Amino acid sequence: MHNPQKGRKNNTRLKKGMGINMEVTGQEYRKMSDIASPRSPTLANCVKAFVIGGGICATAQLMTIALQNTGMMLKEARMLSTIVLIAASALLTALNLYDNVARHAGAGTLVPITGFANSIVSPAMEFKSEGLIAGLAVKMFSIAGPVLVYGITASIIYGLILNLMSVL
Repeated sequence: MHNPQKGRKNNTRLKKGMGINMEVTGQEYRKMSDIASPRSPTLANCVKAFVIGGGICATAQLMTIALQNTGMMLKEARMLSTIVLIAASALLTALNLYDNVARHAGAGTLVPITGFANSIVSPAMEFKSEGLIAGLAVKMFSIAGPVLVYGITASIIYGLILNLMSVL
């Protein structure tokens, strides 16, 4: 009869009938883990996120300044810059270009306005084959929906509290 444990160290055992070593030391596990998941270039990723995210914000600021130079009021210039950023990120998502930028920029593309627009458009594009209502209308709020629901609800509650405090 063949003994699969013959010649092996006493601290390792083979699962009966399988011939698979089921016990791994901590050091062996760390070595396997390092091989399976190499370290990410953290510094390079941070620099890319900073440059791309900062570039998005700088573009919005330059757009705001340019709009103000045409005679537009600051409030309207900021609003139009925000609308342009939302439309641009939605368009880039629809054209499957936003993911390519995000792959290199990482967290830099999560600047709230552009990241939020992407989170709404992306699921809608994925499920557009399911139809206008079940696909686009329902799925586009699968990620952003809770944010909208809680944000709108919180703003209503805060508004009511503020209004009540001003009356009292």
